[in-house]
Amino acid sequence: MIDPVEMQNFFMAFFSGAMVIMLGALYALLLAWGRIKSSPAFVVAAYITYVLLTVFVLVLADTMNFEGFWNLITAVMLVGYLLAPHGIWILSRDTHTHEQEPSSIQS
Repeated sequence: MIDPVEMQNFFMAFFSGAMVIMLGALYALLLAWGRIKSSPAFVVAAYITYVLLTVFVLVLADTMNFEGFWNLITAVMLVGYLLAPHGIWILSRDTHTHEQEPSSIQS
């Protein structure tokens, strides 16, 4: 028979994992939209979303009883979620900026 506490942990882990994915996507979307529209409000909303993401990552780690090495993986995941959208934004911005510059080679 399944212990109800274990089943509760399973559902909490499932919900937390889903929220990590959704909030990670929302964070990236709000950050990009704030940069595109030059809107500090969207950037602030993105960072608030990141704080919520951090909470759900910590709930997930606690629910899954992470210890030792897995706590390091959790920290790396949080840093990745924080920095990846910034890197993708810089890469996209620079790529599209170069596309709009006139070519120096004339046919």
